[in-house]
Amino acid sequence: MLTMLSVATIMPFGWMLMNAMLINGAHMSDHRVWQSYKRFAWAGVWCALLGVIVLCYQTYHHLPMMTPGVLSISPLQAVLTLLVQGLGLIIGVFSSRYLEGEARQEQFVIALSLVLAAVHMLLLANHWWLMIVAWGLIGSFLRTLLCFYADRPFAILASHKKIVADRLADVLLIVAAVTSWWVVGSWQLTDLYDALTHRAFDAIDSILITTAAVALVLAVGLRTALFPVHGWLIQVMEAPTPVSALLHAGVVNLSGFVLIKFAPLLEHVPLARNALVVMGLITCATGALIMLTRVSIKVRLAWSTVAQMGFMIVECGLGLYTFAALHLIGHSIYKAYAFLAASNVVHTTRVQQMAGKWRYESWSVITSIVISFGLVSASQLVNTVPPWPAWWNAVLALAWAPLLWIPAGAQMHAMTKFNKLLIGSMLTFGLSGLCVCLHGLPMGIQDAPHQGLAPLVIVAITLLYGVSSVCLLFPTHLNRLHRWVYAGLYVDAFYTRMVLRFWPISWGKSSHAK
Repeated sequence: MLTMLSVATIMPFGWMLMNAMLINGAHMSDHRVWQSYKRFAWAGVWCALLGVIVLCYQTYHHLPMMTPGVLSISPLQAVLTLLVQGLGLIIGVFSSRYLEGEARQEQFVIALSLVLAAVHMLLLANHWWLMIVAWGLIGSFLRTLLCFYADRPFAILASHKKIVADRLADVLLIVAAVTSWWVVGSWQLTDLYDALTHRAFDAIDSILITTAAVALVLAVGLRTALFPVHGWLIQVMEAPTPVSALLHAGVVNLSGFVLIKFAPLLEHVPLARNALVVMGLITCATGALIMLTRVSIKVRLAWSTVAQMGFMIVECGLGLYTFAALHLIGHSIYKAYAFLAASNVVHTTRVQQMAGKWRYESWSVITSIVISFGLVSASQLVNTVPPWPAWWNAVLALAWAPLLWIPAGAQMHAMTKFNKLLIGSMLTFGLSGLCVCLHGLPMGIQDAPHQGLAPLVIVAITLLYGVSSVCLLFPTHLNRLHRWVYAGLYVDAFYTRMVLRFWPISWGKSSHAK
């Protein structure tokens, strides 16, 4: 009975596909179109919630689950299915008001439903070709949403750049699938994992497995908009705001899930893990620094996503798959809220600009690291076995240290500074404690931390922290660096020129993003 109920995790895919088929060609009014979407989306949410409850119960009590076939179901897949369906519902409700009075709302709802259906297919896929097709369909259906305002050339340019990156990723995924099949003799992913665990490979098979892993990593880099093919993710700001929320919260970070899913393959090929760490660190550093130079709220959020995706890729390369999963979930929720509440952020930012830019006490930039490290370490005292290696505490301390920075200025009273430090300490301790608790959930993820890569990551994150601090504390002394960083080091310009050379677009009149 429980095994049958766990199939409820598959139902959101069916509900969203049914909604798209029902609306297509039905000539409904915009109101009825959105009502249909909300009903089917709610049905998907309840099915996904039932699937999470059943699968977590089965995992906790070590009960048998559905036998993997073309599809597979795990607690992590069930949680992400619920997350994606819930975000799809919220974004749909927001879109029904945001697009009121706009033309082509029916096409928008159909594309939105099909994107969600394709995402669910990718989450549940246990077959190379099903995964490749699902990932390709996500990009194809997403293009309709990205180009909803067809008169905006930058939206079309971003779509073209994404298509180029997606097709290159498809080729790499096919290479990975074929080389894997040549070694294992099966297209199913669980058969690949079993072979990696129980078989000894000869020299040729080892080369093929390495090829599959490296091709997968490169494909993930293209799909995740890692540096230097990150430009399209910034330029999609020309699309409607709910599309940005969907892209940043439920699509671009799917690569993190794919890497977690292929953890056995990554653990077998150190070259692939090392490549992930290097790619992730470069992307994280560039995205974080460029974000500091931008003024537009949506563009800052986009660069933040680039940096966060880079950091999540680093977590996967280090074998900290549970942290990567938590990062994926937290980032999805935060970015959906940030984009959908962008108008409130604009108002808050304008108020802050009128009050003048905040300055920070330079000494707090150093002391915050020590305090943050102590709080992160203290949050693990309740566990007899630490949920993550001790060296990762240093990385978390650097990541959360800005929460403890103390505002400077004569107008800041001592009590105000103390309250800021107290709130920052509570947030840091709370975040770390939450991570400790969530590590105990039965999500079916097996971590494999890699000590050898720890020094590289700690040094890189320390340098990033130092450069970011200098940029914030002494902005007037870094004008030349500011120009280069603001331009994204001019890397995306080469990619843009290449795409325009082979796929030119018309630069007619266009309005600013809504």
